[in-house]
Amino acid sequence: MSYYDLHLQFYTITMKYMNKHILLITITLGIVLFNPIFSQNATIDINEDEKIPEILELKKDMEANNKLSVGYTIQLYYGELKEANKVIRAYRNSFDAWPASIEYETPNYKVWVGSFSNRLEADRAKLEIKDKFPDAFRLKPDRG
Repeated sequence: MSYYDLHLQFYTITMKYMNKHILLITITLGIVLFNPIFSQNATIDINEDEKIPEILELKKDMEANNKLSVGYTIQLYYGELKEANKVIRAYRNSFDAWPASIEYETPNYKVWVGSFSNRLEADRAKLEIKDKFPDAFRLKPDRG
């Protein structure tokens, strides 16, 4: 076998493999480049009930007034309504960082302050409030 014959045989074998690779690369590029042309497009229409914004606003108000919280609050007072009103007025005259509310639990009233998502936040607030209301304590109320 001559050098020319070996070279021709090598060239033939090489071209077979290269043609397979070129074909594979061409098919891959074709799929990648032309796929977006045939892909599906869709639109989604969302129909929102008109009451949803109203309900969200109500939820926000309830959370601000400690009605939905699952976290912690600070209790300033537990007893008669007349004294509870005095305590909440005194609190509101001294602090405005956290909302306060009067909660009724038969037969007494409680003054609750704040709606804290974790114990650390509640303890920090309690430290500020303790000077004016020494009986204040952190509480995790059962809102069920």
